[in-house]
Amino acid sequence: MRLPVPLPKSYRLLNHGPTVLVSSAHGDRRNVMAAAWSMPLDFDPPKIAVVIDKQTLTRELVDASGEFVLNVPTRALAKATVQVGSNSGRDGDKFAEYGLATFAGSKVAAPLLEGCVGWLECRVIQEPHNQSRYDLFIGEVVAAWAEAEAFKDGHWQPEADLRSIHYIAGGAFFETGKGFQVDAE
Repeated sequence: MRLPVPLPKSYRLLNHGPTVLVSSAHGDRRNVMAAAWSMPLDFDPPKIAVVIDKQTLTRELVDASGEFVLNVPTRALAKATVQVGSNSGRDGDKFAEYGLATFAGSKVAAPLLEGCVGWLECRVIQEPHNQSRYDLFIGEVVAAWAEAEAFKDGHWQPEADLRSIHYIAGGAFFETGKGFQVDAE
């Protein structure tokens, strides 16, 4: 039996990629926000797309610096993910408020968050129309990192204890689960 899905909720049919935490910095200011809408866009050079609302402090910092980091959180960061996604960085330092430890990246000034399974350091590819009209940013990945337990030989390890989380609305998440292999022949 098929169930009709209201169009305003239709994005949820595809929106089960990993939730990311977008960190940014410019000058002495820094911020982090949650984003459920991100995706890979190209292989060589690697590019990603992420939606960053024009009302956010993250957007202000990304516009000023031209760079950001996509951090891929685990279940241990689920509560913090909801908190940083529900509160503005204009009201205070979210890193301090939610006890988020960071470390320096190799190519960008935006902080990388401890406790994640993956990190993508990105530089903005300027697309003013997309950024202005759709809040859509394209970033070239200039450095990428992953926890060895969770990502080996270029692949996620679904049996690892560290897994990405996926936001499905209303404070609900799921973790990646048991992997399986399909023989294409």
